[in-house]
Amino acid sequence: MNTRDLARLISMTLALLLALSSWVSHADDVSQHKIADGLSVYIGVLPAEILLGHPKGHIEREMHGGAPAGTNRYHVVVALFDVANGKRVSDAQVKIGGAGIGMTPSHRKAEPMLINNTATYGAYVTLPGPGPFRIWVTIKRAGRSKPAEAVFDYPFARS
Repeated sequence: MNTRDLARLISMTLALLLALSSWVSHADDVSQHKIADGLSVYIGVLPAEILLGHPKGHIEREMHGGAPAGTNRYHVVVALFDVANGKRVSDAQVKIGGAGIGMTPSHRKAEPMLINNTATYGAYVTLPGPGPFRIWVTIKRAGRSKPAEAVFDYPFARS
């Protein structure tokens, strides 16, 4: 793959992520949106295999320490907005956890992801088994005594 093709692939991928981010921020599906402590919290969930399809060294394949191989691994993206003014929140500390219903999640620190000056947060989680699942998003902001938490039911099952 030459440099021009690689640049085109990166541009197309970034455009796709931006479109997904925009779509997530306007989603009407309440299963992908919660309000917690004055924050609108939106999530998007993608199988990690999608990112493993990028060539080695590609920025998306390497983000968050590298896309994990194996089954039942997902990239969870979180977009945060202040309910009062509608502005995107880019100064939070976010943790994401996932587990089967009734199970205790292990949380991972989400990393800020900045694409075209649009802030989101992302981390890889493992959602074992066929589902349904719960995804926990914990948000810590400066000046707040306790973190906000949003819990999403994620019902799909993968074969």
